Amino acid sequence: MTGAGYAVIVLLGALLFGAGLLTGRRTARPLRTSDVGTPVEHATFETLHTASLAAPPLRAGLTEDSARKSARRLRSLLGTDALCLTDRERILVWDGEGGHHVEHVMAQVEDVLATGRDTAFRSGCDDLDCPLRWAVAVPLTVDHRVLGALIAYAPRESAVLARAAGEVARWVCVQLELAELDRSRTQLIEAEIRALRAQISPHFIFNSLAAIASFVRTDPEQARELLLEFADFTRYSFRSHGDFTTLADELHSIDQYLALVRARFGERLSVTLQVAPEVLPVALPFLCLQPLVENAVKHGLEGAITSSRITISALDAGSEAEVVIEDDGIGMDPERLRHILRGEGGRSTGVGLLNVDERLRQVYGDEYGLVIETGIGAGMRITVRLPKYRAGVHGS
Repeated sequence: MTGAGYAVIVLLGALLFGAGLLTGRRTARPLRTSDVGTPVEHATFETLHTASLAAPPLRAGLTEDSARKSARRLRSLLGTDALCLTDRERILVWDGEGGHHVEHVMAQVEDVLATGRDTAFRSGCDDLDCPLRWAVAVPLTVDHRVLGALIAYAPRESAVLARAAGEVARWVCVQLELAELDRSRTQLIEAEIRALRAQISPHFIFNSLAAIASFVRTDPEQARELLLEFADFTRYSFRSHGDFTTLADELHSIDQYLALVRARFGERLSVTLQVAPEVLPVALPFLCLQPLVENAVKHGLEGAITSSRITISALDAGSEAEVVIEDDGIGMDPERLRHILRGEGGRSTGVGLLNVDERLRQVYGDEYGLVIETGIGAGMRITVRLPKYRAGVHGS
């Protein structure tokens, strides 16, 4: 299910228990009158607002901290005297009256955690002054795995509270599933970056060091400069922080890479860069352009008998930055390119192109995938469009 689908479920669920809980909430506290809207509309709005406040902590997953930050809002949604959240091993938070019940909770929800089925039970409290006489426990399940339980306590048995606890628990599960998706997305991006790093060919490293070594005696200063370029290039490529970078940093790393390539091939390689200063702060996925330039070198220079020209431009295009990487090399059969971008090119074929295309679509949407123009013997032109601003995308 997509993130949009979950959002619809969240909204519909909130509306359902917003209206359905009106009766239950009357027993917990009197409704405040409002000059705007009917009592049902007011209760629905208040429920949606409370749900929106409880959601962000839960998007971090089921932890002691997220449970503590969301418990009061969840109890407010239910209008109950006390609420408890657990994982599979311990109580994460108790909110409300009757804190002495915590010592019995895990034993009482043992079957819920084992079977994944709701249950209602008497609290078994011996304190005559304690208002908590009845409870309903609902499992918190994500991807068929029981992560914990939500337990709502009340003075007496209530079918309304039982249904409401089920709805609130399902809403919590949606937030936890979204948290799982966020973690999966982060892990996928990290895996993709590791795959790109693996594409930094050992042959490139060997050839770069060999080229540097060739200058040690004839031009020591040039050898020193190239060694610094190599160190900076590898440091950037293997950095461990941030999913995003700036266009300025990515282009700087590309310039270092090309300096090492030019040291090897000399006048066979001609590079032209055209960069508009106003697009340099634009943020983009880390290691997004470098694989495209490496592809241009591979197909433009190493596949050519004579010299080759590579042109890189980063220009202002209104609300976007447009980056174009073009070579005059051997090109590619368009049908083969389509297979590569569908992931059908094999593990060692076009990994960089596919990786970059997928990450751009994942971050910005399908309309921001790579635009590639090529043909056999016609070189290749790759266009990348980058929004100047996108929520959650910040260079580091």
